Amino acid sequence: MDFRFTDDQLAIQAVARDFARRRIAPIAAELDAKGEFPLETMREMGQLGLMGIEVPHEYGGAGMDPVAYVLAMIEIAAADAAHATVMSVNNSLFCNGILKHGTEAQKQQYVRAIAQGEAIGAYALTEPQSGSDASNMHTRATRNADGDWVINGKKSWITSGSVARYIVLFAITTPGIGAKGVSAFIIDTQRPGFHAGKVEPKLGIRASATCEIELHDYVCPKEDLLGPEGKGFSIAMGVLDAGRIGIASQAVGIARAAYEASLQWARARKAFGQPIGSFQLIQGKIADMKCRLDAALLLTLRAAWAKAEAELGGGRFGTEASVAKLTASEAAMWITHQAVQIHGGMGYSKELPLERYFRDAKITEIYEGTSEIQRIVIARNETGLR
Repeated sequence: MDFRFTDDQLAIQAVARDFARRRIAPIAAELDAKGEFPLETMREMGQLGLMGIEVPHEYGGAGMDPVAYVLAMIEIAAADAAHATVMSVNNSLFCNGILKHGTEAQKQQYVRAIAQGEAIGAYALTEPQSGSDASNMHTRATRNADGDWVINGKKSWITSGSVARYIVLFAITTPGIGAKGVSAFIIDTQRPGFHAGKVEPKLGIRASATCEIELHDYVCPKEDLLGPEGKGFSIAMGVLDAGRIGIASQAVGIARAAYEASLQWARARKAFGQPIGSFQLIQGKIADMKCRLDAALLLTLRAAWAKAEAELGGGRFGTEASVAKLTASEAAMWITHQAVQIHGGMGYSKELPLERYFRDAKITEIYEGTSEIQRIVIARNETGLR
């Protein structure tokens, strides 16, 4: 792995950092308080190439690599985790899934619009009765006389579900055979039969418009089946490997923001006539925060590098993605906790963003595979046992 970044990677990092500090950071607290989706800034991010970083130029994207994506994601997440969540879904789950498994027509029609910021994409796997047990879904798709698919069911915890134009959705097409009976579809939310349900009142990432969606006799044209029939579950799991790199990057960004705020506070805040950063207990916290932050960053970059190598040689990067996601998410939760403690009462106040970092960090241990699931994935891949 080469630790030197290319000019292109540094350029997209600089673009993301400038946009995050200039456009996102000033509005992040207000969006969090209102739970308001940042449609305007998401469109601007698309125009800057941030919504399709790994999408080839011919499909409207920036044509960059996974490392560039990680660098940009960290900058956006350091300003606001909700923006980073939407960015991650659009890049990792929506565009990546269609690029890997879609037809040429699907790539042109659906990927381009998302990559350029003209529309928002979403990913619908989870259902009310199924979280980590993702194959236990009830949403059904059956063929009609024309060969199109009629879909009925409910999905929950869908990021951008109330504002998305297109959604990659998974449904049972052959009941009774478990994961082998799942297929993937591309849903146009403007077609009859699609309904966005209640928006979830979340602890963190409150501006990301997470909601339930329902489909009632929704007719999905046969051309919008994504990949072969019955291969939906393997598509979902493969896409989640890429998604976990995005969430690891998000966690690193949140953790970095909390760490940098703590450094400034430790230098400026005085107690007993001296900066609190001169106290050994605070120094110990700072040292441990730095170690965990650097470990999370390096493991996330390793996962991105492994993804790039896998795309060139047909290998796999699932273990590296799970290691990065597990390490970074738990580091973010620990670092933000310590940051609140270092700030004392002000860390608990909404006058500073520390409490928002703390709330936002928690979800990185849950979505796109809980920490418990990551440990199972890593152990099974290492031992070869199921």
